[in-house]
Amino acid sequence: MQQHRTGPAWGQEEKLIPLSHTILLSAVLFAVGTVGFLVRRSAVMMLVCVEIMLNAANIAFIAFARHHLSMAGHIWVFVVITVAAGEAAIGLALIVALARERGTIQVDELRSLKG
Repeated sequence: MQQHRTGPAWGQEEKLIPLSHTILLSAVLFAVGTVGFLVRRSAVMMLVCVEIMLNAANIAFIAFARHHLSMAGHIWVFVVITVAAGEAAIGLALIVALARERGTIQVDELRSLKG
């Protein structure tokens, strides 16, 4: 008969991944997102890079929350996810409107917002 293993109680979990590894991952993802945002000229790719940066922040929030045995980081992750969803919806709506109006989504060609 197979025994079921239950996880440890809150505050007693094993730390399988060190805090430094998760913060390093978060920093690398944030750097990739920043470089992508600064280098890319497509508005859609710039939005994707912003999403990568927000997810890097989420990883850092969760890592510190687990390290300090706090739920505050988890709550902030829900706030960031909500903001990211709103940013994506509004950003994509603006990109679609600009693409219909101007025929392009290249940021270099959209410097003027005149009608």
